[in-house]
Amino acid sequence: MSERWTVGELAEVAGVTVRTLHHYEEIGLLLPLERSDAGYRIYGPDEAARLQRIRIYRALGFPLEGIRELLDDPTVSREQALRRQLDDLRSHHAETGRLIRTIERTLESIAEEEPMSAAEMFEGFEELTDAPDEIRAHHRAHAAETHERWGETDAWRESTKRTRSYSKEQWVRIRAESEALEARMAELLDEGERPDDERAMAGAEAMRMHIDRWYYPCSPAMHVGLADMYEADGRFREHYEARTEGLASFVAGAIRANAVAEGGGPTGG
Repeated sequence: MSERWTVGELAEVAGVTVRTLHHYEEIGLLLPLERSDAGYRIYGPDEAARLQRIRIYRALGFPLEGIRELLDDPTVSREQALRRQLDDLRSHHAETGRLIRTIERTLESIAEEEPMSAAEMFEGFEELTDAPDEIRAHHRAHAAETHERWGETDAWRESTKRTRSYSKEQWVRIRAESEALEARMAELLDEGERPDDERAMAGAEAMRMHIDRWYYPCSPAMHVGLADMYEADGRFREHYEARTEGLASFVAGAIRANAVAEGGGPTGG
């Protein structure tokens, strides 16, 4: 690409002011590609792409200093950063949608002079205040996808209701159980177990019951839907593969085999 922009042209196409671009240069956040013979700032495609990422981070509420650290992190590619930004935007979109519906119902209750229950008034404020930081981050990152996949279903509402009430001690227990279940599946894979062997299916059933116990009623058929996501979604695959190679497919295969045995798989009744 050979496209070039002056500071005024880039400001216009990006929807910012020239003064903003000058400020970004002053703080080292966005430098021009070069200067013309007349001394004008010139920006190229790489600078435009960096400005796009800056604008996205600003829309998400990041401070300029934090944005500079994120953009200059050599361990994060542009694609990885954009995927994370997309996850954040989806999460914000889902949270905003729930708050909008809560406000709409509140206005309806005022108009109809019908009081709302406490649960209805505070629906949409599902911050897991007692959860460990990594669990809260995971919740924010995947809330939009979960909501998009299941919508306003009983499973979604039940999971929200349960997790909001958990104490720090309960979250510690949940995390320990999850870790032990995944470690067990990794051991079975390393021992040469097949996904449809008895111990592997028992491990899959234990994982299903963990979800059922702590989050929402998880039928074998719903568990198969999660297995599909474990394999198809790169982030879930990475989570399992970080423990041992092939674990994502092994866990997914064991879940499907167990679902068939329980009558909830593709060939079950």
